[in-house]
Amino acid sequence: MKRVFVRFIVFAYLAVLLVGILTVGVGAASSYETFTYSTKRQIQNSPNAYEVYRVYNADLMKLGNYKDKYVEKRAKYEVNVNGESAENAAKVAENAWKNTSVSSLSKPNAIRADKDGKIYIADTDNNRIVILKNDYTFYDAIDYFTSTYTQYDSFNKPKGVFVNDEAIYVSDTGNKRILVFSKSDLTKRATLINRPDNPLVEEADWQPSACAVDQYGRVFVISEMATNGVLSLSYDTKADTYIFNGYIGAQKTNPSLFEIFWRRFQSEEERKSNSKVISPTLSNITIDADGFIYVTTDKIEEADQVSAITSKKADYSPVKKLNSAGKHILQRNGFFDCGGEVYLHRDGDESNQKVSRISDVAVGPEGSWSICDKNRGRVYTYNSNGELLFAFGDGGTGSGSTGKLGSLTTLQSMTYQLAPNQDDDAEIPTYNLILLDSFNSLFTVFTRTAYGDLLMEALAQENNREYQNAEEYWMRILQRNNNFDTAYIGVGKALYRQGYYTEAQDYFEVAYETSYYSKAYSELRKDWIAKPGHLILILVVVVGFVILVVKGLGAAKKFNTRVSLKPGKKTYWEELVYPCHLLFHPFDGFWDLKHEKRGSVRGGLTIMGLTILAFYYKEAGQGYIADPYQNKPSILAQIVLVTLPVLLWVTANWCLTTLFDGEGSYRDVFVATTYSLAPLPPLIVISTLLTNVLTESEGAIATMIFTIGLIWVGYLIFFGMLVTHGYSLPKNIITTLGTILALAVLIFVAGLFTSLVAKMVQFVSNIVIEVSSRA
Repeated sequence: MKRVFVRFIVFAYLAVLLVGILTVGVGAASSYETFTYSTKRQIQNSPNAYEVYRVYNADLMKLGNYKDKYVEKRAKYEVNVNGESAENAAKVAENAWKNTSVSSLSKPNAIRADKDGKIYIADTDNNRIVILKNDYTFYDAIDYFTSTYTQYDSFNKPKGVFVNDEAIYVSDTGNKRILVFSKSDLTKRATLINRPDNPLVEEADWQPSACAVDQYGRVFVISEMATNGVLSLSYDTKADTYIFNGYIGAQKTNPSLFEIFWRRFQSEEERKSNSKVISPTLSNITIDADGFIYVTTDKIEEADQVSAITSKKADYSPVKKLNSAGKHILQRNGFFDCGGEVYLHRDGDESNQKVSRISDVAVGPEGSWSICDKNRGRVYTYNSNGELLFAFGDGGTGSGSTGKLGSLTTLQSMTYQLAPNQDDDAEIPTYNLILLDSFNSLFTVFTRTAYGDLLMEALAQENNREYQNAEEYWMRILQRNNNFDTAYIGVGKALYRQGYYTEAQDYFEVAYETSYYSKAYSELRKDWIAKPGHLILILVVVVGFVILVVKGLGAAKKFNTRVSLKPGKKTYWEELVYPCHLLFHPFDGFWDLKHEKRGSVRGGLTIMGLTILAFYYKEAGQGYIADPYQNKPSILAQIVLVTLPVLLWVTANWCLTTLFDGEGSYRDVFVATTYSLAPLPPLIVISTLLTNVLTESEGAIATMIFTIGLIWVGYLIFFGMLVTHGYSLPKNIITTLGTILALAVLIFVAGLFTSLVAKMVQFVSNIVIEVSSRA
């Protein structure tokens, strides 16, 4: 009995182990990471939104089922084009099947799906389009066909395929044309779209590699050699041909002034080879149901693309959304640009040292869209606002990465496919994500997980304006992934649209979402102002503040007038009130400051100290909208921020003006400079207070006040130096520019000295370590 029990336990263990192995073999497990990014570019792991269903090679696609059709069509082609006899043609066709890669894919370049779930693959090196049923098994292929000009035609390195309800559009790159096939009958004669008869489309620029067609029949073409953007074509029924409408969406360039000037003296070949002047070509294109065009490029200058990550400007982003007129309309409301990788220096990961190179874009359900990064074998998926929903794929050795289950490191193309056996009554359609690996000639099918379903359901509820339901779905997502900032924003938006502004602010604050936080604050402020007596209170405060400022300045003016008639040394209080006169009367103010001793070093140090405190308050007291991260301020940092520029300016100006007959001493320059800071403290305090009551759109008012303070200080310093040194206006301009140049020299020398000291310290420490290790 004991032996039977032991055998049963061993058998059960082996059975469980076998089930686990089989499960991994199907691809349900994954070793790749799914994540989003925090505002500090830190990885935030999340549940998988997609998981590997299966990796399809030629055997699983059942491409061998095409043999009989291939041999028949190839034989006819050999007879009618190459003049072979029927017997020889049959042998050539049979040998071609055996000896070439026709029985599998060969460097496929594009993959697309239609609304019925059929898959279309541009099998580039095999010169054909492979069509698969929605279960990923072979359906048909387009390789030898009848076209407009000939009974027996074929492709030459087709790189792109596009499918709509009526037709299949093939970018026959090697033959420099686009062919249009009827979906209902592939044996029908194919229509050709050749290079438009327009001088703006040169023959060298016409080499179609991808295309997309909108609901009006306009064809948008990506050419491998065209640097002017997307070619827009439309069908002219009278001329019975496609005409050229123009270029749209050209990538912006960033040449220097010298490069623009030098270009005038370059040859035509040199101009074409100058990547900073010539727009880079585009890499791929797709179109959504509303006719908006998504284009990608993988040739943007790395420095420009890096700057776009934080600036979120479309000009140098690798993916753009265009309307038919070529205007950028893609929303970029995420923390970073929606162009792939944002953290380029992850420790120990060499693949993240380069920017993303985007090879394709696919439009998903509920306004979502995805791009594939061929540098990393990674997919990034965004919502319609440009917020990152998830990213996955790492080019590793696990399921969905590399190895036996298929490589994403050479990810070339992607598409969304309506899942097979999809229930027609399903409220939220399920779409599989299919990723094409060009190098290994296979594709990987990813199915959406329960977490992915929740994401799409939340987006659907938002799109349908069912905000209460959207809140419920976003809360369920947060239960599974509490690091997901977009979910917090989603809950906040749902609460905001239901009128729960205070609660919405709490969620926006967690995700650093200032735009909607500002909208919620605006509504709360409206409600507060609408209460009885609050508007009157605001008017009383504003009028009282204005009266206080006017009366205060008037009293200071009378006080300074009395002091000007008082002989002898001025008191500390009199020195501190004097800036009220100097601010509005700089010429006689700086004259009296120097010659009548109306100011002193202690007064200047006090004003500089007040400026330091004002900057400290600015860091500590700004409202959430102006400073969402609310970093802890450092008084030491503010001391350096104010003191260092002042001392550098005073030193540089004094050193230079001693060579140009300046009348001011070092003390005079220091006092004049520090007294010129007087406008900053009150204006900084006012602008900081305003950030606590203004919305995001009104924040420019606070910024303007702070800017006025800086300009005012610059104005005072300029004329303070003029009066202090007894210069004429032209001479003062020259010495001011010279001081700025001297500042740059001082900073350079200081940096050089610091670097030298650091190297000396490192050298000594290395010697000490070496000696101690040998002792």
